[in-house]
Amino acid sequence: MKSAVLAALGVVLLAAGAEARQVRSHLDTEDLPPHLRDRGEGIPSSMFGTYIQPGQLLVYAYFEYYRDSDFEYSPDELGFAEDRDHRGEYDASEGLLFLGYGLSDRFALEVEAAIITAELETSGEDRSGLPGEISESGLGDVEGQLRWRWTRESDGRPEIFSYFETVLPTQDEGSLIGTTDWEFQLGVGAVRGYSWGTLSGRAAAEYDRAEEAFDVGEVAVEYLKRLSSSWRVFGSVEGTQDEVELITEAQWHFSRHALLKLNSAFGLTSKATDWAPEVGLMFSL
Repeated sequence: MKSAVLAALGVVLLAAGAEARQVRSHLDTEDLPPHLRDRGEGIPSSMFGTYIQPGQLLVYAYFEYYRDSDFEYSPDELGFAEDRDHRGEYDASEGLLFLGYGLSDRFALEVEAAIITAELETSGEDRSGLPGEISESGLGDVEGQLRWRWTRESDGRPEIFSYFETVLPTQDEGSLIGTTDWEFQLGVGAVRGYSWGTLSGRAAAEYDRAEEAFDVGEVAVEYLKRLSSSWRVFGSVEGTQDEVELITEAQWHFSRHALLKLNSAFGLTSKATDWAPEVGLMFSL
């Protein structure tokens, strides 16, 4: 597993070492057409309100906290016999590193890895034999994405893009953290810029090898607005089936090659995480 992660990181770094064209600052968009002034000319990335230009390497180091007072779990997913849903209290903190590189004006490659510490206080109605409290730490989700742009936005049509995501297995079956088997997701999205902001939408289908089943993946509607030469704001409603959340983010571009991202997610449905704040620094190289 470690060799696969290192190999994926190596691909991104080797690509970044190739000769690259001059890239713009994220908010250096004054001379662009009005529909591009919020986002620039890059390809939509999986990071909220962030677009990758050809030859640009994005490095994003961030911290995320999760708090959920009615976390849904089933003992059989944690190595115990009972196949019944319960609700417990879940807390986790996670450190993540994201790398994204624009291979061309149509293709971008991403790699992301996490280290996580999580605690679950199980339900008082749980009679499966699970301990009252479970705590685990270690390698969390490790994933890669290939993103490609089919068409650029024009006067008569939005920008169309697709993405393919692979999540690697990082933990054994029954673990509270990480991923226990391969997961795949294929999605499509559209972006359209207006004078009052930029709208985007995306939807995906997913395959979970552990479940041997296809399902509807993540669906989202997003909004991005450039407020000034230093600030952008982002908002989104996204979710998978019965787990839907509201996401808000402010981006402070304090340098031509660096920005601070301040983000909070709020659960809109009972099965979504109650609250998940995020803070991180992104560098453009």
